[in-house]
Amino acid sequence: MEYNPISVTDLNKYIKEKIDNDENLNNVLVKGEISNFKHHYTGHMYFTLKDENSLIKCIMFKTYTANLNFVPKDGMKVNILGTVSVFERDGVYQIYCKAMKEDGIGDLYKAYEELKNKLEAKGLFDKKYKKEIPKMPKSVGVLTSDTGSVIRDIINVSTRRNPNCYIKLFPVPVQGKGAGEKIAEAIKIMNKYKPVDVIILARGGGSLEDLWPFNEEVVANAIFESEIPIISAVGHETDFTISDFVSDLRAPTPSAAAELAIPNISDVKLSLENYEKQYKNSLRKNPFINYDDENIKPLVKMINNIIFEIMCWKAQNERETIRKRQAEGIAVAKAKGKKFGRPKIDLPSNFEEEYTKWKKGEQTAKITILNLSCNSVLHTLYEKREDAWSR
Repeated sequence: MEYNPISVTDLNKYIKEKIDNDENLNNVLVKGEISNFKHHYTGHMYFTLKDENSLIKCIMFKTYTANLNFVPKDGMKVNILGTVSVFERDGVYQIYCKAMKEDGIGDLYKAYEELKNKLEAKGLFDKKYKKEIPKMPKSVGVLTSDTGSVIRDIINVSTRRNPNCYIKLFPVPVQGKGAGEKIAEAIKIMNKYKPVDVIILARGGGSLEDLWPFNEEVVANAIFESEIPIISAVGHETDFTISDFVSDLRAPTPSAAAELAIPNISDVKLSLENYEKQYKNSLRKNPFINYDDENIKPLVKMINNIIFEIMCWKAQNERETIRKRQAEGIAVAKAKGKKFGRPKIDLPSNFEEEYTKWKKGEQTAKITILNLSCNSVLHTLYEKREDAWSR
């Protein structure tokens, strides 16, 4: 006996007709807790209605949302009146809401508000405890899942902005039972060994339940006690967690966190070149400077030293970039039987001599510079000369 199969479209259409013809489903009054609420720019509202054991998707069109006298949000308990039907394209049944009424606050949202108020009273959200994010980190630690798209987005952004900045992933579960303890433990391990300059705590969007590990007190305490600055990038731009309030900086998305943590190397190079021009022009155009004056010679030597450091930074950065590119193609080159040499960097002929003097402290004279527009650069970018060279 031969059977004639039907298409998926025909099956979904048949199911929709069956549900639409059921009088019990044409007008249903359901109570539950709102979760994963999204207010679309078109005016429609999308959310999930749940209880302790089950959930169902809901949609409320703009025509009916205009009649609401309150703003729905995650964790709110409501009673809704609507019709159950099938969205044929996706084969999903959902409630098409016509009216909604408040029915209190959900247990999870209530716990969130209680913990938020408790930690705020303790001072964990106080701005005076916020640590400054490093302006030029050498390495960035990322606490997130190793299987999601979050880490790939962060790597793509960091590679584009500064390929010399290393990303160090510490895989942690980002939802489910026990995830909060694992996240807190990872933060403590990072602080114990300090392998990075800044930490990004990230995960994609989700419902209040999905993001709950980032609302746990153990995670909040670990973030607050961290000596390494932490950027929180949990969920979408409209999602807020306890981690966002405790962390040193909140990013709306994981990709935005990578942009906040890692400066654009092209902009940095351009700034350094502008500073170098400012130093030279300030000395050249200042009519009050007598270059034969013994008191001025230390100033000239110091400015030359700053310019030299800029040159060293450029050379070091170029060297690291070449080495990275060389490493990426090393397997292919070896297969072709090619030999390798050190990447050649063009440095001044007196580089070694000047660098030796600089290391011995012979060119570290510091005097007050008045009416010099580039003076602030000296104190902001090059206070630590050793660090400027290592970069």
